[in-house]
Amino acid sequence: MANCQLIHLKPEDEKQLLEGQLLPVMEMFYSIQGEGYQTGKPAAFVRIGGCDVGCHWCDVKEAWDASLHPLTKINDIIDYVHAFPANAVVITGGEPLNYNLESLCKGLKNNGSSIYLETCGAYPLRGHCDWICVSPKKNMQPLDELISLADELKVIIHEMDDFRWAEEQAARVRSKCHLFLQPEWSRHEEMLPLIVDYVKKHPQWMVSLQAHKFMNIP
Repeated sequence: MANCQLIHLKPEDEKQLLEGQLLPVMEMFYSIQGEGYQTGKPAAFVRIGGCDVGCHWCDVKEAWDASLHPLTKINDIIDYVHAFPANAVVITGGEPLNYNLESLCKGLKNNGSSIYLETCGAYPLRGHCDWICVSPKKNMQPLDELISLADELKVIIHEMDDFRWAEEQAARVRSKCHLFLQPEWSRHEEMLPLIVDYVKKHPQWMVSLQAHKFMNIP
């Protein structure tokens, strides 16, 4: 497990955390997926706390410190997810692959959920997911073993050099992986026209927007 600021835990809690029976959950909610390939679909969202990537433009920096978020039993997470009519669940963060997700994913699958994982790809996968979205970050490159599993590559465009970075990462994914360029929210008015122009010239890419922010929903 990566350094997620979880210290001074009781031995039993530490054991259950390592086994994936407890996870530091920042929030859970039911909404509409606003980004990438699954945009527009209803899903339960499970945001797990703890991230050591440190993107300066991150819009959920409150998720970085895992110690701020309560350790939650995976059975409680599963019960929450299955209270909603959609059978989709998005596991996000923070960086969810800081943790062992095997038991959570198994429990969700046993109850009929389709599991969509959002990760930077810098840590090994522990748990079976139906869809893996890798959003790579320059300061912590994705593992070859993880990015090769990506169903979706979603690169955040904050500056011009990010287009070069996006092509470097696209060269690492399998041929059937869906490729998306998404403007960083604080600069979307400036970067979106550049993305549109780039996608028109490079049609293997698609545009992703944070549609949930335009809709004013979580």
